[in-house]
Amino acid sequence: MTAPRILSVAGSDSSGGAGIQADIKTITMLGGYAMTAITAVTAQNTCGVQGIETMHPDLVMDQVESCLTDIGADAIKIGMLGSPEIAMRLAERLDTFPGAIVFDPVMVATSGSVLADEATIGAFAALMQIATIVTPNLPELAALTGRDEIAEEDVFDAATELADAQDTIVLAKGGHGEGDQVIDYVVSSSGKIASFGHQRIETRHTHGTGCTLSAALATMLAHGQPLTHAIRIARAFTRAAIEQAPGFGEGSGPLGHHAVRKLFED
Repeated sequence: MTAPRILSVAGSDSSGGAGIQADIKTITMLGGYAMTAITAVTAQNTCGVQGIETMHPDLVMDQVESCLTDIGADAIKIGMLGSPEIAMRLAERLDTFPGAIVFDPVMVATSGSVLADEATIGAFAALMQIATIVTPNLPELAALTGRDEIAEEDVFDAATELADAQDTIVLAKGGHGEGDQVIDYVVSSSGKIASFGHQRIETRHTHGTGCTLSAALATMLAHGQPLTHAIRIARAFTRAAIEQAPGFGEGSGPLGHHAVRKLFED
């Protein structure tokens, strides 16, 4: 069987835990063929981001064109963008893309380092409007809906507001919330589609969780899975990768992507 083709448009993480590197691992472990368009190169480890060099928009778009006009893609995952120009040009180019587009609106690394300025965040709207699904965590959801923060009881309303404003589906990830349970909501402009919950894992090794989840979701959609089932599998993969974290680094360590495939095969 031919592997589904997934193009990841994201930044490079030199330590391998997030961004392009996490996406390639995830897509490969889930049976997809990974391609990349690198938007920025970071000097990064588990303790933080030490440097960022954003790619020129022309080079980013050349990478996208090289992939789409030859090998093609069944789904696209978009993560760290680097600049508003990159966001706007991607939105224009991918407006007629026939496959699934998963947009992870990356603003801040797990370590707390800022990865998107206000102008870039302002340009996110153009991508949300063409995305199949947008996957913000709670701080990102707050920023995208003009809130300082989001209380647990307001997550559903905020996600619905964003889905309605951008005419998309929103997966509001609850990992930044409080309590023993992590609750994720999937909503459209017409209301809740589904919700998922699991026991919170107490660990410092969560670097790249958002990248992993969005890449897994794009891969499952490219495999032809229905949306809610694709989310269910992507969440299970991400949770297993957290549980299998190798324990590397002094800060927020990477996930154990390499150890998960056998668990899924079993």
